[in-house]
Amino acid sequence: MLPLRDDNPTSLTPVVTWSLIGLCVAVFLYQLGLGAMEERRFMVALGTIPAVLLGGERLPPDLALVPALMTPLTSMFLHGDILHLGGNMLYLWIFGNNVEDAMGHWRFLAFYVVCGVAAALFHAVQDPGDVVPMVGASGAISGVLGAYLLLFPMARVFVWFGFIFMFWVPAIVVLGLWFGFQALSVLGDPSGAQSGIAWWAHLGGFAVGMALTLLPAMRRRGFPLFNRKQTVTRVTVIPRTGQRAATRRRGPWDPPSGPWGAGRP
Repeated sequence: MLPLRDDNPTSLTPVVTWSLIGLCVAVFLYQLGLGAMEERRFMVALGTIPAVLLGGERLPPDLALVPALMTPLTSMFLHGDILHLGGNMLYLWIFGNNVEDAMGHWRFLAFYVVCGVAAALFHAVQDPGDVVPMVGASGAISGVLGAYLLLFPMARVFVWFGFIFMFWVPAIVVLGLWFGFQALSVLGDPSGAQSGIAWWAHLGGFAVGMALTLLPAMRRRGFPLFNRKQTVTRVTVIPRTGQRAATRRRGPWDPPSGPWGAGRP
């Protein structure tokens, strides 16, 4: 179930969300300009390596570009390939703007960084001897998903299911299924060695994101939790000459018209 967009308007321009996406894309474009060996060294230097962060290991001086304690931050802006980047940025694009709207720009930036750092620590703690660098924004974005679940559980999300069906569902369904998949995956592959995915980082970021969102100080004044408002975008369609209104159908990208449907005649 791949989310494509939500129907949840904002009152603030999401400049932090856009900036984070832009920075991740810029870093990835820089990575593309590196040779295979150079990119590997770049990942090792700036990725979170549990054995270096917690296990007492040291990188060679030519790879120690930043202190080990900084790598949970720097690793958030690196990605392994275009699918890794694209998936993370899609989720940040869909859900980040509303969380930024609820928190305000600076609180959202701090929230994002804290969730990302906490996610890296969750990953490192479960296997302090791991020497594989962890990279990617998914831990921080998992925190954004946790916040969205508490703030807008009933917001409509347009999803692509099974590469065939497209329809609207409540955010609580999308994010609940996402969390369930992460939880099942960590049971079968706790270290992420088989899949190459840091499942504990996802779960840790999600939990920290929810915990921070529960704090009133993290939200703009008057912004409630568990907003049950079902957002609907209303549009007026003017039929072409000679076309009967009853025969027009909405496309899958048009705003929803029923409680959870993708459209009606």
